[in-house]
Amino acid sequence: MKIFLVRHGESEGNVINEINDNPLRVVNLTDKGRAQAEAASGIFRTMRFSHAYASEFPRARQTAAILLRGHKIDLHIDARLNERRSGMDGFHVAAFNDLARHDPLHFRPDGGESFLEQMERLRNFLDEISARHPDGTVLAVSHENPIVAAKALQADDPEQVVRDSIANCGWVELEWP
Repeated sequence: MKIFLVRHGESEGNVINEINDNPLRVVNLTDKGRAQAEAASGIFRTMRFSHAYASEFPRARQTAAILLRGHKIDLHIDARLNERRSGMDGFHVAAFNDLARHDPLHFRPDGGESFLEQMERLRNFLDEISARHPDGTVLAVSHENPIVAAKALQADDPEQVVRDSIANCGWVELEWP
């Protein structure tokens, strides 16, 4: 299976550097985020996706809706594509980064998950989707942290990838398994 993991466009939370890891708290795309998704849709317009998935978060679903205009496939929502659970919803991103800096692979905040746990959540998603669609070309709209975790699954050492970043509406293409 070939999968394109796309980060959502710029969100209201990105603008103020606020953590939003609760999908029930609505954080929408900004005008710039919608424009980023429109630009990315031009690149993906000719792709023939067999299936499409997005996280539960409104910003990911909004991005997916823009990317899938003109495609005749249904969008499936999958919580395994959700943002990393930090237990710090509403906090400034720097607060989490300061805590995780000493051990970004293993750091697990109260009520949250470690990067390694997030990697396993993504492995579960990728394994199931590839078993379901072994010859498929899949679009999955997610968030920076889960996409980096998926990249880490194919790295020799997750430590090499844990600090990577993905721009809004940037993407990673993976062959899985």
